[in-house]
Amino acid sequence: MAEKEMENIISLAKRRGFVFQGSDIYGGMAGMYDFGPYGVELLNNLKRAWWKEHVQRREDFVGLDSSIFKDPRVWEASGHTSGFSDPLSECKNCNTRIRVDKELEKIGVAADEKMSEEEINALFEEHKDKIKCPSCGKKDFSLARAFNLLVKTNMGNFAGEDAEVVYLPGEASQGIYLNFKNIVDSTRAKVPFGIAQIGKAFRNEISPRNFLFRTRELEQADTQYFVRPNENKEKYEEIKRDRFNWYVKMGIREENLRWKQHDNLVFYASDAWDIEYNFPSYGFDELEGIHDRTDYDLSQHSKFSGVDLSYVDPQTGEKYIPWILETSVGLGRMFLAFLSDAYTEDEIGGEKRTVLKLSKELAPIKVAVFPLLKNKPDLVAKAREVFDMLKEDMMCEFDDNGNIGKRYRRQDEIGTPHCVTIDFDTLEDDTVTVRDRDTGEQERVKITELVNHLR
Repeated sequence: MAEKEMENIISLAKRRGFVFQGSDIYGGMAGMYDFGPYGVELLNNLKRAWWKEHVQRREDFVGLDSSIFKDPRVWEASGHTSGFSDPLSECKNCNTRIRVDKELEKIGVAADEKMSEEEINALFEEHKDKIKCPSCGKKDFSLARAFNLLVKTNMGNFAGEDAEVVYLPGEASQGIYLNFKNIVDSTRAKVPFGIAQIGKAFRNEISPRNFLFRTRELEQADTQYFVRPNENKEKYEEIKRDRFNWYVKMGIREENLRWKQHDNLVFYASDAWDIEYNFPSYGFDELEGIHDRTDYDLSQHSKFSGVDLSYVDPQTGEKYIPWILETSVGLGRMFLAFLSDAYTEDEIGGEKRTVLKLSKELAPIKVAVFPLLKNKPDLVAKAREVFDMLKEDMMCEFDDNGNIGKRYRRQDEIGTPHCVTIDFDTLEDDTVTVRDRDTGEQERVKITELVNHLR
């Protein structure tokens, strides 16, 4: 991919209404983005496809939507209040903050996330003559210190009253662990089974970067699969294989995906892998994490809540704390990967164009309907009739602005798979022209057969 292609993708995202900078009219907020009219359609299509894969098609999965606010003890039990931090340093010249581990990675030095402040500072001191401030270019930094990423809120903290600190969720998955017992007690779910959730998370990132890749507000799609202790290996490999294959099935080119195993595991994990995507300009980086979390999460919440979260096998009476196999992906990263992979510059009919070759399932608009000429009432009326018919079955757009060529280019840029044109022949024989986005080929189709044809 071209070195500056991500700039082109970001430009397209704003120009065509996919993604806008958060609070743009006030100068924008770092790490905050709003999904525009086409962006929210693509995002919702990604959510639907993910949910269909994990809940609709699976008998061993159920869904959940847990609340954002949780008892503060949840984050103590999960380890977030003490261990959810990044090493921060500040430029002494311009006060720009950097993540020390990420800056070390850029120069080929691996910083173990389990390192103490003393250890990370020793490594930083050894190599900081190679690290420049991204703002002013100086090499004079403060000592690194642990910067907790949890976002605090003053919910319930009324004037003159002391209130316990409440946090926004650092990750969405904790709600699944908190509801494990509720789901077992209220449904027919039996181990092994999984719980899927799409939920919000918030992180006080030191340096949000790379467009949608690292943001301060994010949405996560998580699954937690509960298994008997030490019966995790075969299922773990199956989950890894299924998640990789899903991206390929949904349109990501396989050569842009790869596996990376974690060398330095967090203390509760027995294995951890990332599916990495080759982001334009940025290179390969984490898209989705797949983790074997052992029995840590349910054990911790049992300990801190005082509620026994053991599972009792209904057939054998065996009692145990299940182990958990997790998949977790930020939907912003997923969105960016699919947008990047679909972005194409090619030629059609001798003309250069930009086109989003999204799968038909993910495309924000499935079909655009054009009257050949906007100043011919009969054509416009017939086009409206066709549009009204189609919109009951699929997301459609009516477009009569500009000549046909410009309308095709516009729809190509938002990834619309088909354009339907109503012309003078339509008024005679009730057929329309259907154009294919990827090939540019056109065919005549009867209006009575149009819905099935487009499906």
